[in-house]
Amino acid sequence: MRFFHLFSVAILAAGCTDLSQVGRQPDFTPVANTQEAAAMLNPPLPKRIERSNPADGASLWTASRQSLLGDRRAIERGDILTVVIEIDDSAEFSNQSSRGRTGTETAGISSLFGIPQRVDPTLPEGASMGELISTNGTSSSSGNGSVSRNEKLELMVAATIIDVLPNGVLHIQGSQEVRVNFEIRELLVEGYVRPEDISRQNEITYEKIASARISYGGRGQITQMQQPRYGQQIADIVLPF
Repeated sequence: MRFFHLFSVAILAAGCTDLSQVGRQPDFTPVANTQEAAAMLNPPLPKRIERSNPADGASLWTASRQSLLGDRRAIERGDILTVVIEIDDSAEFSNQSSRGRTGTETAGISSLFGIPQRVDPTLPEGASMGELISTNGTSSSSGNGSVSRNEKLELMVAATIIDVLPNGVLHIQGSQEVRVNFEIRELLVEGYVRPEDISRQNEITYEKIASARISYGGRGQITQMQQPRYGQQIADIVLPF
């Protein structure tokens, strides 16, 4: 009886998903505890104050970032820049291999000082010293494989500088969540960029991000329907057949 109850619980678990989301929209990821928020709340060390040029007082142009013509590209911890993701990749591979081999081996003693002729009568019927060993073998193998892939993605997301490395490289991280009905679309990006690769529009393209980690997906009712149940996933791993 105890085994029956355990088996019933396992069957019910195989058909259940996250019951906390039944009849409600999926929750957003909290923003307050992210590394982006921590980078904005903890400003960088203050820069050394430089002496102003006496000529600046009579000029309409200054080199500060707050000026009208100043460089406002993200460069410090907590600054925000725009990541442009335009992926249009396609790849196609095709491999074919074939191998064949045939071998035949024959060995025997047909004449050796007349000994085979004297030994043959004593051997079982059909046996002969003239054909002691005779073997043959044939093997063949062939294989075909092909891979075809086409990916296209055009997105833009705001990322935050969460750290500045000693060599000046910027560690950026960005996230974006959009909820439509009962489905959340998620976009995550992270990597390392050089300050000089950031354009005057404070943008950087994805191919200039080192160790880029880009994730585009979602969660919600539609995503749950596309995934196998927990019990089915466990059964696919455990069952040997």
